[in-house]
Amino acid sequence: MKNITLLSLVAAALLFSACDNKTKEAVSDATSAVTESAKEMTSNAVDATKDAAATAVEATKAKAAEVADAAAKAAEATKAKAAEVAAATEKKAADAAQALKDRAAAANNAVKETVADVTGGADLAAGKAAYAKCAGCHGANGTTKALGKANLIAGQSAADLEAALHGYKAGTRNVSGMGMLMKGQVASMDDATIKAVAAYMASF
Repeated sequence: MKNITLLSLVAAALLFSACDNKTKEAVSDATSAVTESAKEMTSNAVDATKDAAATAVEATKAKAAEVADAAAKAAEATKAKAAEVAAATEKKAADAAQALKDRAAAANNAVKETVADVTGGADLAAGKAAYAKCAGCHGANGTTKALGKANLIAGQSAADLEAALHGYKAGTRNVSGMGMLMKGQVASMDDATIKAVAAYMASF
């Protein structure tokens, strides 16, 4: 009886021992399988991440190139527009300057024509120069009575003044006893000078 019990115990121990080895092997196999599966999944995930990163980098490069190209085109368009605006501005400035020159020339001509109409074509500059010797008695603007006797010449017409000067030169005019004095003053004046002086005095 003791032998049978001992044998049963040995058999049970052997069975448990055998089961334990099988369990260990099964656990080891399962562990290996799980480890391999985990390694494979990790490797696949790493590869997928690398592929995704590479795709993202390529997409970013393509977008950057597209943006750079668009920026370059925009810069060229801006340069072209700036050049166009500069050319238009320059032309407008040149046209405006020419228009001002034309207006100034027209105004100058109009002034000359007006002066010619008023003075009968007399040279006012020459008249002013010739009047310098008259200013001592008649004043710079013809507002002084010569020697306190003569009439003011300011405000008289060019025609009247010219006629008076010709009369003094010819000796046929003697207003306020000034005939001889005036004859000496105008004796050296030719007709053009008399006309110029008369026109200048009429401008006072």
